[in-house]
Order: sequence, then structure tokens, then C-alpha cells
Amino acid sequence: MDVSYDSSAYHQSVRGDDMEGMLCEAFNIQSHGLQSFPPDFLPSDDCNLDGNAGAQPGRSALTLFLSKVGPNIVQNQTLMPILRLVVEECAGLPLTIVVVASTLKGEEDLLISKNAFRELKERIEKVEGVEAKVIERLKFSFDHLQDEKVKYCFLHCALFPEDFEIWKDVLIECWIEEGFIDDMGTRQEMKGKGHVILKKLEDNCLLENGSSGKMKMHDAVRDMALSITRMNPRYMIQAGLQLEELPKKEQWSPDIEKVSLMYNSISEVSIDVLPTKCQLFTTLLLQNNPIKKISISFFTNMPCLSVLNLSFTKIESLPNSISELKNLTTLLLRGCYQLRDLPCLSMLQELKKLDLCWTKIEEVPEGMDMLIKLRYLDLEVFTLKEIPAGLLPKLVHLQHLSFAGNNEKTSLKAKEMEPLKKLECLTGHFEDINEFNKFISSMQQSKKNLIKYYLQVGSSYMHDTRDKTVTIGGVQNWEGDLIMHPIEIQELNIVKCHYLRCLVDDNSSFKNAIDLRIYDCKGIECVVSLSSFASSSIHPFQSLEMLDLQHLPKLSALIMNDAGIGSATTSTLAPSTTFSHLKEITIYSCSSMKMLLPHWLLPNLQNLEKIHVEACSQLVEILGAATSEVKEKGSDALIKFHLPKLRELELWRLPNVKSICSKSGVMVCDSLQLIQVFGDCDKLKRIPPFVPLVGNGQPFAYAPPSLIIRSSTEWWEWLEWDDDPNFKNVLQPLWKDERYSSLLCKIVKGVNFTALFSVLIPQHFSASWNIAMEYVEPVLGIAKCLGPPVCKYLKYHSKLNDYVRNFKRIRDELNCNMEDIDVKMRQHSSNMQATKQHNISMQVTEQLSSSRLMSMVLFDCRAFA
Repeated sequence: MDVSYDSSAYHQSVRGDDMEGMLCEAFNIQSHGLQSFPPDFLPSDDCNLDGNAGAQPGRSALTLFLSKVGPNIVQNQTLMPILRLVVEECAGLPLTIVVVASTLKGEEDLLISKNAFRELKERIEKVEGVEAKVIERLKFSFDHLQDEKVKYCFLHCALFPEDFEIWKDVLIECWIEEGFIDDMGTRQEMKGKGHVILKKLEDNCLLENGSSGKMKMHDAVRDMALSITRMNPRYMIQAGLQLEELPKKEQWSPDIEKVSLMYNSISEVSIDVLPTKCQLFTTLLLQNNPIKKISISFFTNMPCLSVLNLSFTKIESLPNSISELKNLTTLLLRGCYQLRDLPCLSMLQELKKLDLCWTKIEEVPEGMDMLIKLRYLDLEVFTLKEIPAGLLPKLVHLQHLSFAGNNEKTSLKAKEMEPLKKLECLTGHFEDINEFNKFISSMQQSKKNLIKYYLQVGSSYMHDTRDKTVTIGGVQNWEGDLIMHPIEIQELNIVKCHYLRCLVDDNSSFKNAIDLRIYDCKGIECVVSLSSFASSSIHPFQSLEMLDLQHLPKLSALIMNDAGIGSATTSTLAPSTTFSHLKEITIYSCSSMKMLLPHWLLPNLQNLEKIHVEACSQLVEILGAATSEVKEKGSDALIKFHLPKLRELELWRLPNVKSICSKSGVMVCDSLQLIQVFGDCDKLKRIPPFVPLVGNGQPFAYAPPSLIIRSSTEWWEWLEWDDDPNFKNVLQPLWKDERYSSLLCKIVKGVNFTALFSVLIPQHFSASWNIAMEYVEPVLGIAKCLGPPVCKYLKYHSKLNDYVRNFKRIRDELNCNMEDIDVKMRQHSSNMQATKQHNISMQVTEQLSSSRLMSMVLFDCRAFA
């Protein structure tokens, strides 16, 4: 069919002022004097971007189209007539307009645009019905994906339930499992290719961004994908439909390639429904079903099955027929909490990925040493009793390897790990510092850097929050020396190392660490000793952003030289880059500390954004100046405490704190948004004066522009304003009453969180519980039953999103995907309801609203573990 139009006649009717306005609306750019469309095509309506909305009138449709097709196309006048016709074929439907425009984005060839219009028009004319025509318009974008594997990546997204948000990393792993991403030198390169494909599908509006780190598929786009998979390639997709049994036999046609029955209520898998031979059957997705039983011969007639996902089911064992899956490349059994027995796997020699995380197996499956093609092995199993000697050296192609970090029975041996030259991601436990150093040394000698690692050393366990984490816990007789660690370490955690006096000396450098947590180390006196660097060029913690110090009874200073805490002078300052990137400081229960940040250290802290100090019984001053410094400047001179990026200052339960900064000091912190005083801070009688960073503002007459002060009414009324009574008038409008803060802090003092969890989750709380797996339940249970009532009780509506993000962070720390959480919540909903009704539990849990209290819960759980 030939499509013709009179270009010259069309251009005679344009109006330049309409085009200018339209371009400015679409791109927010200045006019270039381009010609416009006829006035009858440009009504001034706002465009509704909802794909389910009705057809959009002319101006809205065209504006939306031009905003997606790209400014270079809009400024090409020869393309305008054909683009107008393309927009008309989109029938004013916003989703169709966006998808078609994104498909043509950047395409300046007139012939290609003409052909695209012709193709679109022909497609629409071949079908009848509004829905069919919409699907054809959307399919236009799919068919213009030039790479066949990208098309398969897109269709794979339809295997998930409707409106399902898929983690990007999970989706890319699925594509790798299916072979849609070509095998490359490293798994990291394959993931990089996956992100390129995601960007391509997003740019073509076939996928859209969901919540953080997730993608989703629009309902209409999914309908288009389903229409394709009903024909070629042939999929059976019945995900998330609450099915209680497998589809009937007549639905299982012999030419089906992929079956998705995930997120249903299927409890039994029977062979009776299957056709005699499933020759093309490559993928079976049964995850997140309460499956307890699988027929003995179920896998007998699936010679081509390559991907089998039974994650988060209730199976206790797998049938022996799984050994007949000679072409199986991916076997996923993550979260099968009742799985204790596996048949021999020696026949599955094509297997590349095996995930047994969070199962209950006690021994490595028989025949594992034959799986020499394995690239991905997850044995993060808390019940596993040992790693058979000689197993790992045979799996030389491993790129990803995980063992439980808190299972000392599966401690890694450096010698066993040495042959794994392709390893990129590692999670595991080392028995002691010596074994850990041997492993790092062998990695450095082979010039191999891990891309991700979560490594635990010693007997105490701690959850990780970053991709490159080392935790040293419960290591006896270790004084902090001779630590070898990966160069790109991001997070260092030290727990219960009681012989440690000072973390950094001239034998070790932690210049690249981003997060540092030191918990429950009874001997530590400081983080950095100045004397160690008097003749050294080492700059420790120059990349550090977060410093968290808790339960350190002898800690008296962050940085100290041998002469004492406040003795540092300008000639003995810390290296200029130490702490220079620090953004957040948390100090909790450090009973020997009297001054938090001396004035001479502040030049190193110009990026500091948050200070949280709590339960430090001897602390007197937050920001202090040495006596010698005060004398040097004169008693009447003001000492300026410069913290230009400080946003939050939180002070909790500090019974001896008398000042935020020295009485002769003023704070220069225009970014300060919050001063929060909770609990017993009765000796703190004064808020320091502020001066602006720029200008000649006078003390006691100025406050940071965004400052809010939160405290109890009692504390606010106790404040003294002797320095300048007018200062109260300056700060009064900034003060907010936190009437429940005193009550909260008194309750927290007496809460035994170990006992609390024994009440909340009695069937999961014992001396031998596996905290990394079971920890999900109490945290999520609290989140589920406490969110709304706590928010109402404490009037924390403005911070509810912060709490939600905190719970999501906890979930991510446990490497638990959203689908994992959904199942766990369903499994324990009855228990949570019973807990919610328990009077004693509810009385306590109503107090657990703040993120600070939640962090205390986490710490007590870690300490208990």
C-alpha cells in the first residue's frame, strides 16, 4: 500500500508561534524559529500519561510524541509531515504514543520513517477490535528490537505475575540462566551487558522503573507480550493466579517451551497432567508455591529442561528422576526450608548454577565433585556440617561461591580456594586471622580482585551492608596488627576483639574503607594513634564515610597520641586526609569518653553530616577546645567550630553532657536541620550560638535557616539563656515538642531485647537459632504489626518513609529478595497476628518506632548470636 501526501501544501498551513510553544513545552528549550503544525491539530490540553486513559487530543498527543522522539528529530523539518501521520495512527493513546515514539527515537532517515508509518498502518488494518489494535501498535516496538536475544529478555519479564516489580539484578540473573546473554570473560561483564539490555527496553518504554532497584511491565505491554507467547515462542504463563493445582492436561501442548506457575498455591506436582513427551520444554518456574510433593517420575519426559526453579517451596526431598535432566543448567532451591535430602547429582554435568541457600541439608549432595561446569554455587546453609576436602579445587570455573558466614563448620581454607582463579563473588567464613591472611595473600599473588565479598573472620557474626565487607569477630589475642585485606574494602566490622587497643598502627592501612563499625571491644581506647604516624606517610580512613562505635567501655577518643586525649597540637595533628570524607558518626555506650570532637580535628571533618551520640555516661562536651587553645586566643575571643555540612545532631541519654560546644565557642553550620535531645540530658542547659558562614552575623541573633529543635517540653523549659535572653526568641519558633521522648528513653533503658524476641517469635528463638536466616521473621513481623499504630502513637507521620526504607535495608542486608519476604510473611502471618494480640508484646512493641531503637534491637540480636 502506497502512502502519499502533499508536503508543500502541508507547509503552507503551519504557524511558527504554535511550533515554538510546542517545542518549549516538550523540551523546555528556546525557540529556533521552526515551523508548526496546523492549529486544528494543536488544542491546548494537558496530556494524561496514564496508559489506561482515553485518547489524547491533538496538541497533547503530538507534544507527548515529540518529547519522546528526541529534539534532533523535531528540528528536522522534512520529517514533520510523516511524524504527524504516525501520531494519528497511535489513536491518541498515551502508552502507544510513548512506545512508538521511543522506537523511532533518533531515527532521522526519512525513508525509514515512511516505512515505519506504512508498517504501523498495515498492522492496525489487519486486526479488528480496540484491544487488538492497541496490542499491534505496541508490538510494533517489540518487532523493531533488532537483537533476537533482547526480544527473549523482554518476553521473559512476562513470566512474572501482573504488576510484579522485579529486582534488576534478579532479572539479569534470569537472563544469564536462560542463556540470553552470551558467555563472556567474567560474570561481571555479563551483568554489565544485562544492564545495557535493561536500558534498551526502558528507552523503548517496554519496561519502566518501579521502586528503587526494580523494573516492572505495564499491564498493556504485558498483554502484548502474552499475545506473542501464545503463538511463537510458546509459553504457558499462569503466575500469581492463586492456582491450587497444576493446569489441566489439555493446556500442556507439546510445543510449550517455558512454563511459569510461580506465586500460586500449588501443593502437589503430579505427572498425570503432562503430555507424553515435552521435547521443547526448557524452563519450569514453580517458585513461591507451598509444594510438598513431586511425583517420582515427574522429570522423566523433559529431555531439554535447562532451568528449574523450586525456590521457596515446602519440598523435603527431590525425586530421583531429576537425575534424568541431562541438559539442566540451572537448579534453584533457595529458601526450601524443609529440604533435607537431595539425590545424587553426578548425572547433571551440564549444571552451571546450583542454589541451595537456606535449605536444611546437612551434607553436600553426592556427586558434587562431578559438576565441573559450575559457575555459581550457593551453599549458604546453616545446617551444613562440613565442606568435603578436595571438593572446591575441582570446581575451577566457579565465579560465585557462597557459604554461611556464621557457620564455623564450613570455614574456608586458603589452600582449597587457591585453584579458583575465576572467582568474582565470595561469601564465607575463615577460622582465624592467619587463614584469612593466607587467602588474601594468594589473591594478591594471582593479581585477582574479588568484585563482591562478604567475609567473616572468627566466631562473632555481623550482617554486612556493602558489597565488599570484612567482619572480624571474637578473635582472641589479636591486637590489630598484620591485617591483610582486599585493597578495595568498603566495610570493616570489628566485634568482640577484646585485646584490641587501637585499630590503626603503622603495620596496617585502612585508607579505602567506607564504613567502619566497632562493637563490644572491651580494650579499645582510640581508633587512630597519632604516634604511629609521626614518621609515616600512611593516611588511614581517608575514604571513610560512616563511623559507628558501640559498647566500647575504654574508648576515650577517636584520635589520640601517647601523651593523652587533649594533648594534640597543630604540630601533631592527624594526617589531613584522615576522616576527610566522614559523613556520619554514631557513638553508643562508650562510657569513658568525655569529649567527642576536639576543635583541632574539625578541619578534617568538613564533610560531616550527622552526629548521633547516645548513652555515654561520662561525656561532658560534644565539640571541645583544649585549655591551651582557649588561653592562646584569649578568654573573650570566640572559637568558631566549622562544620559546614552538618545536618543532624542527635543527643540521647547523656546525663553528664554540659555543652554542645565550649562556652567560648560558636557553631558555623548553616546546613544544620535538626538538633534532637532525648532522654536524660538534664545537665545540658545551653544551646550554643550560631554565626553564618558568610557575612557578619552576630552570635545569639542568628540560627541556621532550616533548623528544627526537637526535645521534651521539660528540657526546653529548663534551658538557661543568661548569655543573651533574646536568643530564646530566635530559637523558640524552631522548637518542636517531642512529648513522648522521655517515656521512650526510660522504657528503652529497661528493655531486654533478647527476652522481647523470645516473646515475639517463641518457636524460632533458641540458643542454636540461625540468625542470618531466621532474623528476617522478627524484623518483618515488627514492621508489619507496628508501622501504623506506632506512627499514630508517636506522631511520626513525617518519618514513616524512613522506617520503611530501614526495613528494606534490613531485608537487603540478608540478601533476601522481595519474593522471599512475601513467602515468609505468608508463612508466619498467623503467628504475627497472635503476637500482635499479645498484651505484653504489644505494650513493648508500641515503643519501637524510632530507627534508633530498631538499631538497638539489631545490635542485641547480633550480640546474642
